[in-house]
Amino acid sequence: MSPLKITARDAMTGPVLEVIGALDYANATELREQVTTLAFRPGQRLVLDLAGMEFCDSSGITALIAARNHAYSAEADIALAAVPAHTLRVLRMIGLDQILPLYPDSETAVRS
Repeated sequence: MSPLKITARDAMTGPVLEVIGALDYANATELREQVTTLAFRPGQRLVLDLAGMEFCDSSGITALIAARNHAYSAEADIALAAVPAHTLRVLRMIGLDQILPLYPDSETAVRS
């Protein structure tokens, strides 16, 4: 598995974070920490682009929930883009697909 790499860019609707590699126990805190450094304005949307995510364990899922909570506390929104099939299956099993909006890619998530 590849080490975690998170890159950020700005879109008209708010920040987009590309998550590449393994989002697991060893490094899920990196995503949590990076999200907490973002200053959201009400109505903005944080997009987590997961197209390059190779693996996600329960710590990674917890980091996604923490990102949602951080965005919501600032009256912002969150969307997951390009969720890999293995992670999508887990999100559906635990019902997170009902509270985390899912999009096929980050461009769609930014436009919606």
